[in-house]
Amino acid sequence: MKRIIVMVIDSMGIGAMDDCQEFNDSPKCNTLKNVCEFNNGLHLPNMQKLGLGNIQDFKGLEKENNPIGQYGTMLEKSKGKDTTTGHWEMTGIISKKPFATFPEGFPKELISKFIEKTGCKGVLANCPASGTAIIEKLNEEHHKTKYPIVYTSADSVFQIAVDTDLIPLEVLYEWCKIAREILDQDNWNVSRVIARPYKIIDGKPTRISKDRRDYSMIPPKNVLNEVKESGGRVIAIGKIEDIFSKSGITHAIHTGSNKEGLELTLDAVKEKLDLDKIAYKDFDKSKNCIGDFIFTNLVDTDMLFGHRNDAKGYGKAIEEIDSYISKIIENLKNEDILIITADHGCDPTVEGTDHTREQVPILIYGNNLDPINLGIIEGFDYISKIVRKHLLS
Repeated sequence: MKRIIVMVIDSMGIGAMDDCQEFNDSPKCNTLKNVCEFNNGLHLPNMQKLGLGNIQDFKGLEKENNPIGQYGTMLEKSKGKDTTTGHWEMTGIISKKPFATFPEGFPKELISKFIEKTGCKGVLANCPASGTAIIEKLNEEHHKTKYPIVYTSADSVFQIAVDTDLIPLEVLYEWCKIAREILDQDNWNVSRVIARPYKIIDGKPTRISKDRRDYSMIPPKNVLNEVKESGGRVIAIGKIEDIFSKSGITHAIHTGSNKEGLELTLDAVKEKLDLDKIAYKDFDKSKNCIGDFIFTNLVDTDMLFGHRNDAKGYGKAIEEIDSYISKIIENLKNEDILIITADHGCDPTVEGTDHTREQVPILIYGNNLDPINLGIIEGFDYISKIVRKHLLS
């Protein structure tokens, strides 16, 4: 049975796109390069062996004379710099129209309808903000009023934060579903509604990553649907299930950290993951399986470090990911293909806390693949073409 494993290091871009200034980004953006510089080099021996250091000059990474993988740079075709746009393009969806953003906050008519439909009686914030900063600023008022903290960013997101010791987690999720329905019914073209639960830990509002949920627009048909409809298993690890609004997925499991996502990916490769436990109800395991598409998102680089301008933490997160790559490669079967890439940038060394419009690396390994320099690749949908050729042809 053939398998393909795609690991997305969320936001690990490698240089500003030519049109970055249209997205209010600096040409100096280069998430990986600048994180390497900030940390006086990173120790990434496994990605180095695959050829990452051959793509650009990254401090701490040597160029390999005999890399074991295929390596290159992918340029985004879609108009965006966010999680949804990047992941959708990997599956063959080119988003020519950018999702809507709200630099002045959400319109009154949208907020009024949200308050009416949820019965929450009011909202706090309604402005672009850093999630960690806004919950610290408004936590006291949130506790006085019990109003949810609603905010956005430079991306197309409708984010709802509550202290789940005050407002139950199930209520937060229900409010997010209502927001998603309103946005879809009224054609607001918003990419994601994000549940941002937090608790007071050691006297400080602290977001609970494992309980975060994303409610995305339902994507057009893509390679995930094709694999599923052809009898394959699409195993979503991390927030992949949310990014694709469950469409085209057969199995899914959320994660609370990159380490958990890496362990689960390794278990999936070793065939030790309890698939019965995480299978969707509509999955028919009696059919002959044509193969597996294991799709993992590793979000900590973006959520915990990129958006918080923590270049040191970002570097450590990449090194942690690298430490698992050799274990994953050791457990690959002859016909397996491993792809490591990113979905956009989030350079923690430049001004601002938002995503950055960047090109991304692609590293490909397979026992039956010849190591080559792939050069510049137009479009993240290159990955969808590999999936189709490997699993569906």
